[in-house]
Amino acid sequence: MSHIEKYRQYFTKDFLMGPNSFRLLDELLQRKPWNTPFGRTLDLGCGMAMTSLFLANETDAKQVYAFDLWVSATENYARVRERHLEDKIIPIHGDAMDMPFAQGYFDTAVSVDAYHYFGCGEGIFSQNVLPYVKKGGCVLIAVPGLKEQPQGDLKTLFEEWAEGDDAELFKTPDWWKAYLEKECADQCEIIVREAACFDLAWQEWFDSGHAYGARDKEFLDRGLNQVLDFVLMYVRKK
Repeated sequence: MSHIEKYRQYFTKDFLMGPNSFRLLDELLQRKPWNTPFGRTLDLGCGMAMTSLFLANETDAKQVYAFDLWVSATENYARVRERHLEDKIIPIHGDAMDMPFAQGYFDTAVSVDAYHYFGCGEGIFSQNVLPYVKKGGCVLIAVPGLKEQPQGDLKTLFEEWAEGDDAELFKTPDWWKAYLEKECADQCEIIVREAACFDLAWQEWFDSGHAYGARDKEFLDRGLNQVLDFVLMYVRKK
């Protein structure tokens, strides 16, 4: 059994909050370009802490800090205790713009399907995220994005799907690379890639039974899959 198959019981509407985060995280880890230290790991925007569960089990992390604004630490702690991981996963409720950690505290920070909600602004990565990772540590990010800026009917379809300001959160790999280089090229190595698991991550979301999954399928079937993408980002602090 491949390691991701162990998590298939969670590919349901009760645990998924969008395209399969297990699938995205698995590819993010499999394709990392460096030998990444996971000793003390921050799972930034962990949602229901399912990515934290994966990190705790599938890396050499000694502690995973499951940090989220939308899901309470108490809810996540209950899920962590059910899986007997309370000694490895530490749930914290908080805002990524004001994290309660010491600078240089983490070996690695990971963020799956969350960073684009708060991290596109100038100075956010360099001032609010990177300082918490120690020298030699890494930041690994997976976000939904765009292959290219949609035009014409696809632009109309995309804006109808994304609903208002959310359309501004979807960026191309080139945009993300330029953003990170402007933020920290002087002190970091940066690699940006397109994810290969696009079809599978979406299909597992469609199959989850979630009402939003059914809505998303309708839009992707109408052509939105031509422009959407997943972007993998790797930053290593020199």
